[in-house]
Amino acid sequence: MRVLGVDPGLTRCGLGVVEGTPGKPPALVAVGVIRTPADLDVSKRLVLIEEELDAWIARYQPDAVAVERVFAQHNVRTVMGTAQASGIAMVVAARRGLPVALHTPSEVKAAVTGSGRADKEQVTTMVTRILKLSERPTPADAADALALAICQVWRGGVASKLQEAATSRANLEATAQAQSRLQVARLRAAVAAQQGKR
Repeated sequence: MRVLGVDPGLTRCGLGVVEGTPGKPPALVAVGVIRTPADLDVSKRLVLIEEELDAWIARYQPDAVAVERVFAQHNVRTVMGTAQASGIAMVVAARRGLPVALHTPSEVKAAVTGSGRADKEQVTTMVTRILKLSERPTPADAADALALAICQVWRGGVASKLQEAATSRANLEATAQAQSRLQVARLRAAVAAQQGKR
């Protein structure tokens, strides 16, 4: 499973692509940051983010996109920009038919460090170890994007395997019920044919 993690932001939008399966260390595919100038009109900044995200999806062909769920912060201006960038990421993914997973910061921290209260330094350290990187990913937005992607590979992969198992079981049960109904119908037809001969 290949996942694009997006740590949304207007000034810096972290991007990280990892590939792996649940229970195994994932591998780094790509990492980067989309930067937009603060003096540019917000609508134009969002277009820049949209174009770069679309290019990343076209280039790296992820199976899913993981985006950090936006939480209200004290700085309303910051949270608005984050929410706008998050919406762009979801739209770009949806336009390409990719599933989007939203993870809270504490879910991501718990997935990569074992603690939902880990700080950015701890997250970066664990991302570096998990992906066996020779250098720490910088800035923190890039490390956070990789952490999001790792979280989705590990948690989302398990969820999709459970869903596949449930679907497979439901299909088996439906097939068994259909066969049972067919046998009953054949038995009734045979009984009716026997009674018709009398």
